[in-house]
Amino acid sequence: MRTGPGRLALVAVAGAIGAAAGCTEFSYISKTYVGLVPQVVTIGCNDPYEVYDQRQQRKVLIVSNNLREIAGCGLEGKDPALTRRRRFSEAAATYLRETARETCTIVGETVFTDLQTEFVYSCAEPIEKPGTKVPRLPGRY
Repeated sequence: MRTGPGRLALVAVAGAIGAAAGCTEFSYISKTYVGLVPQVVTIGCNDPYEVYDQRQQRKVLIVSNNLREIAGCGLEGKDPALTRRRRFSEAAATYLRETARETCTIVGETVFTDLQTEFVYSCAEPIEKPGTKVPRLPGRY
């Protein structure tokens, strides 16, 4: 099994989720997203979010961080919780557009913690076969 910074970061994210939300969410995220390299999408005033894309299942996990949730741009002193859903949804939609999936739409949302939200999307095109070369955004690693 391949290890590296991306995998270790996801394990750390999943570990934080497990501690905060219980074993069920930890197990689900580990099984669904482990091994995926995070990509970074930027919204608003250069506000980056990490994206873990499970293309065969048509799900994306959007991950923020504590600093952004406390002092992020675009909050104008407001409680981050008031804009969280809009920001995470915008990050997911922007990610789909920037990876050449303009016909895809968000059809479901699961909030795991204040820092992690999963979106399920639907597309007109068929699901790509594993190994298909697809557009990628830069990652942190």
